[in-house]
Amino acid sequence: MIKRTVFESEHEMFRDSFRKFLEAEAVPYHAQWEKDGQVSRELWAKAGQHGYLSPTVPEAYGGVEADFRYNAVVDEEIARLGLSGIGFGLHSDIAVPYIMAYGSEEQKMKYLPGCVNGDIVTAIAMTEPGTGSDLQGIKTNAVLDGDHYILNGSKTFITNGQMADLVIVVARTNPEQGSKGTSLLLVDANSDGFEKGQNLEKIGMKAQDTSELFFQDVKVPKENVLGAEGMGFIYLMQELPQERLSVALNAIASAESILEQTVEYVKDRKAFGRSISSFQNTQFKLAEMSADITMARVFVDKCLELLVDKNLDVVTAAKLKLISTEMQCDVIDECLQLHGGYGYMLEYPVARAYADARVQKIYAGTNEIMKLIIGRSLV
Repeated sequence: MIKRTVFESEHEMFRDSFRKFLEAEAVPYHAQWEKDGQVSRELWAKAGQHGYLSPTVPEAYGGVEADFRYNAVVDEEIARLGLSGIGFGLHSDIAVPYIMAYGSEEQKMKYLPGCVNGDIVTAIAMTEPGTGSDLQGIKTNAVLDGDHYILNGSKTFITNGQMADLVIVVARTNPEQGSKGTSLLLVDANSDGFEKGQNLEKIGMKAQDTSELFFQDVKVPKENVLGAEGMGFIYLMQELPQERLSVALNAIASAESILEQTVEYVKDRKAFGRSISSFQNTQFKLAEMSADITMARVFVDKCLELLVDKNLDVVTAAKLKLISTEMQCDVIDECLQLHGGYGYMLEYPVARAYADARVQKIYAGTNEIMKLIIGRSLV
């Protein structure tokens, strides 16, 4: 692998510390969490105590005001160890940045300290049963009634849905204005009329709680609008490049880790009296995957630099999400094949990674949507 220059020594020290934290506090328990359908709340609390949650939050609200590269380190190390149930990325990379970017001073003081110390777990509720990637087609609505909005509707596929204390809900506050009538609402999980549905059963990422959410006449204080009313769709579009970078960071780190494990496996595994690694086909497959990963790694590191400099645009992020997730799924599929029958056994990390990776081409906007974004920029 080529030497990475995007990180500085402080980031690598943070990486070493966080990896040791995961090895002690998450790796021994993740198999049980997959059976439970969610990680322990204790993990969130411990992560908050050690400063691993939302490191970009300013000091005034309990954070350390670090740059996004620290978030990247967290994403990469979780992916490298195959700890797909841990929803820190959704919390720190996606939900909390909305509050930082668009929240009022009162909202920031109320919520951000808890987001940093682990007392508050966040989620963002965009997707609905009938909309998928079509954010302009949402039907959840919030009607202003005096000092409150009355929120009605449902959401699905919500990461951290079971554990969330605070949910950013995308809702229509003025249906007649189309996308300009969409707003973001901060909804406390203990609000009357807010119900969490079942923890959804998935083919992968089994330790990550993913839920349906239901809102029936939920009273949301007027002051809980995030940013300006009617600006929700624009806010979502502005923050999606960071979300897609987060997905790509996971994709590359996972592919790198599975390839490393596969190299070791084929060295040890024998067939026809020889190590599998001695076969030309094996070496060619490994070479192709290594080259593809290196190419994608260079791109993701460049995009990370662009984001830190506030220059990562929508089209570039779409290209990154498309390339990285397609590569991830292709690499893990080839690695599973090199494991033979054992690759299909869940006791092997490659099998779990295979199931976990598939959703990467779906969430944060499907890869078909990424192609639309890219294509429209060309014609």
